[in-house]
Amino acid sequence: MARNDQNGKRPKIFWIIFLSILTIIMVILLELGKHTVIGWILTAAAVASYVFLRIKVLNHKKRLMRFLSWICLIIVFGIILAVSWPPYRSIPAAKNAKGVTEVIHVEQGDLTGVVSEDGQVEIFCGIPYAEPPVGDLRWKEPVSAKAWEGVLEADHFAPMSMQSRSLPIYYTLVNIIGYHEFEISLDDNFREPVSEDSLYLNIWKPAGEQKDLPVLVYIHGGSLQTGQPSFGDYSGEGLAREGIIVVNMGYRLGIFGFFAHEDLAAESPKGTTGNYGLLDQIMALEWIRDNISAFGGDPGNVTIAGESAGAACVTALCTSPLAKGLFRRAIAESSTVVSPEPTHSFRSLEDAYAAAENTMERNSVTSIDELRAMPAEDLVDEMYVHHHMTVDGYVLEETPYESYMKGIHNEEAQLHGFNRDESGPFILFSQADSKNYEGRIDRYFGEYADEVKALYPGKTDEQAKKDWADIYTAVYFTYGHYCWQRLAQLNGIPSYVYYFTKSNGRLGTWHAGEEIYFYHNIKEDSKQFTDEDRALSDMMSQYFLNFIKTGDPNGNNLPEWTVYSGKDEVFEFGEHTGPVETPMTRLYEIFDRFYGFKYEK
Repeated sequence: MARNDQNGKRPKIFWIIFLSILTIIMVILLELGKHTVIGWILTAAAVASYVFLRIKVLNHKKRLMRFLSWICLIIVFGIILAVSWPPYRSIPAAKNAKGVTEVIHVEQGDLTGVVSEDGQVEIFCGIPYAEPPVGDLRWKEPVSAKAWEGVLEADHFAPMSMQSRSLPIYYTLVNIIGYHEFEISLDDNFREPVSEDSLYLNIWKPAGEQKDLPVLVYIHGGSLQTGQPSFGDYSGEGLAREGIIVVNMGYRLGIFGFFAHEDLAAESPKGTTGNYGLLDQIMALEWIRDNISAFGGDPGNVTIAGESAGAACVTALCTSPLAKGLFRRAIAESSTVVSPEPTHSFRSLEDAYAAAENTMERNSVTSIDELRAMPAEDLVDEMYVHHHMTVDGYVLEETPYESYMKGIHNEEAQLHGFNRDESGPFILFSQADSKNYEGRIDRYFGEYADEVKALYPGKTDEQAKKDWADIYTAVYFTYGHYCWQRLAQLNGIPSYVYYFTKSNGRLGTWHAGEEIYFYHNIKEDSKQFTDEDRALSDMMSQYFLNFIKTGDPNGNNLPEWTVYSGKDEVFEFGEHTGPVETPMTRLYEIFDRFYGFKYEK
């Protein structure tokens, strides 16, 4: 029978199925949201209690009581999610560290790090290079770190720089959808802390006593809004095993790193405003110059590197007068700010000032002092407005493009490039189709739209989707590299340009997909990469190492990577490895006129 008329009850199977569904949903939320073990224990207790009550009590109650019991169970589940919310926890410098390093002395005092599990790398994390930029130091040039007493235990990463944080479940879904990574574990039930107090650097060095090793300084990406030094793809451990020292740092992001206002410029002894994040990076480079020899590094052989917004910073530092002499070579992955009108991470000072006024109006303040007094948490969402460097007359005296055209630059050699499908994660939910494609092109390119559509007509939905992805990739990521290589040739700078095309089970050729290869961090037990991927990573990281050591990626019997000489050619890393024709050059010819790039070979 469908129901028991005598007791007015649905069959037992109904509530068992419904309870099972609710429990499965709860388990998914607990795992994806990285909830603590207490959440699992309380959930098991709640389900067991409900089963007991249902069998012993609720089966004999009216239908309304049974309905209310479901509501109560759902409320209990909500309370469990709240009380088991993942706590903040600092990221350890090394998982399963083998031991503690010898004491190292730097200008501010003594410190120790940890030794990696395999004993090959020493890691020092959370070393302060500047005073915390809080209180009166918010929106001021960084101040050198003060001396500390005793021995600093540099065994955990400092908090990531202040940035908006979504629910933990969001980051889990990003890992699943974007990185194709998911592992059921009770070891990751925490969140990495964020703070304005984030001006710390991290060092990876080969274990034991070292001397005069080349140094790579990495600047993380994240649109100058997000990001952290602790991310495993660009960990320095992989390259440190190969005989160099790797350093990265936290720097101010969003409104805390790139807020520009006339009153701030007026109060600054240098008349600067808006480039605090760049100033942090420069101070970190100065700290490295003064202290890296204590770790066995050569302060005269420093290469700076970055990806995405980090690469934008690298190319800005290449023309900053303040960074002159702090490094010799530059590596930029998937971004620059050297085109005449950089399409991201850069804006005019006038636009920055206008945005600052809007921020003050939104927050109902009339002075910088009032804005400084606001809690960081109340300002952090302004990062979506303030994540652009600018020409402040101090850090940047003019645009990088203008400096290069005058022959002004700091690097002796450059290695840079891009991936085949850079646009992938950025247009995932805004794909073009045959109906909206033409309007998008018309709005962006104006009088040049017809020329662009002649190359990329986007007539069918499939074609429109692909053409828009390619154009987006060119506009925001690859064209800047085409500009940089030509400006390098103009200035006699050796320029080596790559093109990453290797598909894999993870990010593939999307934005940032190349990093884990270059930085030699593919895990031995990863199922997302094949032996071909590992062989390619060995090759790519060796090119990297050669360049970091000498300024030339060639050597060690690798296929020859020729320097840019005016020929539209890039070095492909993929199923094929070697020179190929530069993609999208006909589109770049339109861009030159659209953006105003003036160059003669």
